[in-house]
Formats: sequence, C-alpha cells, structure tokens
Amino acid sequence: MTTPQRPINSGFGATSTATEVLDGIDLSGRLALVTGGYSGLGLETTRALAAAGAHVVVPARRPDTAKEALAAIPDTEVDELDLADLDSVARFADRFLASGRDLDIVIDSAAVMACPETRVGPGWEAQFATNHLGHFALVNRLLPAIERNGGGRVVSVSSIGHHNSAIRWDDLHFTTGYDKWVAYGQAKTANALFARQLDTLAADRGVRAFSLHPGGILTPLQRHLPKQEMVDRGWIDADGKPLNPAGFKTPEQGAATQVWAATSPRLDGLGGVYLEDCEIALPTAPGERTGVREWATDPEQAARLWALSAELTGVDAFAA
Repeated sequence: MTTPQRPINSGFGATSTATEVLDGIDLSGRLALVTGGYSGLGLETTRALAAAGAHVVVPARRPDTAKEALAAIPDTEVDELDLADLDSVARFADRFLASGRDLDIVIDSAAVMACPETRVGPGWEAQFATNHLGHFALVNRLLPAIERNGGGRVVSVSSIGHHNSAIRWDDLHFTTGYDKWVAYGQAKTANALFARQLDTLAADRGVRAFSLHPGGILTPLQRHLPKQEMVDRGWIDADGKPLNPAGFKTPEQGAATQVWAATSPRLDGLGGVYLEDCEIALPTAPGERTGVREWATDPEQAARLWALSAELTGVDAFAA
C-alpha cells in the first residue's frame, strides 16, 4: 500500500491558492481541526475550509486571541490547547471525544521555529516537543474520532527545513549544545516521519496521512528571528519589506498545499508521502533545496520515531 514518492500531475502548483484548490469541492457537513488555525497559514487554511462548507475547530494556546482572529469567519469554534503541555493535550482530546463528533480532517499546522533554547515538560527541547510530540499525542488521542465514519485525513505540516537535520538519535534534546536551525530541522523531519508511520499503521482503518512543505511565507512563525538575521538571509530589506528574490509565497498560496492534502480527490487511496507545491514531491539529493530527503521518508526511521514518541508521551493508539 506504499505510495510512490513521485508527482501525480495534480494540475496545481506553487502559485495556486487554497481557494483555487478547493474550487468545486463541497465540504458541507465535514468537520476539520486545524492547530494554529488562527494565525499565518493556519488562519488562511481555516478561512478556506470554512468557505467550502466545513465546520472548523481551532485549538489555541491563546483562546481569546483566536476568537478575535476568527470573529469574521463563520462555522468556527475555539478551544484551549497548549501543544507543549501534554496534560493540556489530554484535556482537549477528552473534551472533544466527549462531544461524540467525527473528525474528517486534522491539519497539524501549529509550530515554533528557530526559537532560543527552551525546555518544556521533563526538559524536552521545545521545538521537538511542540511541533512533533504535542501533535503525536493529540492525533493518537483523537484517533477514535478520526477513524469513525470511514476514516479521515491527517496532514502534518513539515518544511523544507527538514533538510537541516535527520533525527538526532544520540542527542534528541540537545543536551550537549543547541542550534536553533538544526533543532527546527529535526522537528520538521519528525513531522514527516510521523505522517509516514501513521499512514502505515492506520490505512487499514481508513485513515490516510500526508506531510508537506508549504513554501516560504513571511508569517508570525518568524517571531523569534531578529530583524537583522532576516535581512542577512535576504528575506527582507532594511525597512522590513519582503524581497522578491527570496521567493516568498502569499499566505493564501502557502495554505494551498495543506488544504489540497486534506481534501483533494486526486489523493484518494494514497498516503504517507511528502508534498510540496500541491504535488507529491520528488526525493532530493544533498545540496538541493526542493523535494524530500530520504531520512524524512525512511520507513525504519519512521517506525523507530513512533516507538520513541509513544514512550516519551505515554500515548499510542496502536499499542497491543
């Protein structure tokens, strides 16, 4: 059932928007959950899904801020969730499951990027803990709702940043030195491996999973980066304005691939692959800045990370 990591001629591309990929798709009666769905790409994802008829649940660490951001978008609801706090994840999942509703779409869009060295929980590195372990625990706890009614799709938002690092099995939490970009890369590799293994485990229950690179987009995700660093990287000019040579997408374009992953009929029967620009990405070689590195799709690495994540979080929907 393994899906080949090669394009399927989707008809969309880097400049497609979330609205365009949803053209002709009716999501009436469907329930979606979008973490980070009140800011940046997540907000555009919520907006597009709701416009297509879906009801969208937005878990938020700052519920009041989320409610304000979503006030003009109908068919949305907000609940409290802090992905860096596994007790908060458990409480949210319990509340949702108690509602008895089925989940058709889960998009793990929330993330932190290149933050200063931060520890959460029992001393875990914050990017790995928030971007990966929090979503791992959330999806596993919500699986009864995702697999009911024929099964839904889970979309794990990775990044081209996964090129920066494979999983650092010998020092997962950077106990011997911290590099914010390597830590981000490891977390984004984990996002891709999570989708790979979830699809392997859950496909026979009707649940399919995808990971993706949304593209480069200037959003609040860059909040931890000093302005001068973004200038030095060629992302913005001295006045803070985006530079076209950096190739940034608009938020509407950036949200397109995750919306396509969650809804496209072209992906029916497929899963476990890494996407970019509304297409299944090709494997890449060192030095290239497109496509997916082998370490982010390797089935043995995916199974190993799943087992470790289950041990760390104490959650595994597939445990015997």
